[in-house]
Amino acid sequence: VQLVESGGGLVQAGDSLRLSCATSGITFSINSMGWYRQTPGKQREMVATITWRMGRTNYADSVNGRFTISRDSGRNAIYLQMNSLKPEDTARYYCTVARTVMAGVVPYEHNDWGQGTQVTVSS
Repeated sequence: VQLVESGGGLVQAGDSLRLSCATSGITFSINSMGWYRQTPGKQREMVATITWRMGRTNYADSVNGRFTISRDSGRNAIYLQMNSLKPEDTARYYCTVARTVMAGVVPYEHNDWGQGTQVTVSS
């Protein structure tokens, strides 16, 4: 399973960016996908998630109303449209997929992660 993020960059406050996450090696059993972010010395935090079957979304309070997560089920890909960016949005953004895998006959949920893409917002 591979996840590759793209679309990060250096922008000014108020600008927009669109992140993409392309996956390969996943054939079925995706439960949800999402975006997390992390800055040095801090824990990785959830930004937005989307359930695969119903497309239900969930956002961190800090980005609600500014960011939009979407999915392309045919391509097993997700996107994050980020508007009205703020300097505090500066972080490395990671894509993750939660899928059901089997340990013998026991199913469990497993997360795969990409390498991340850097977003830097200057004031």
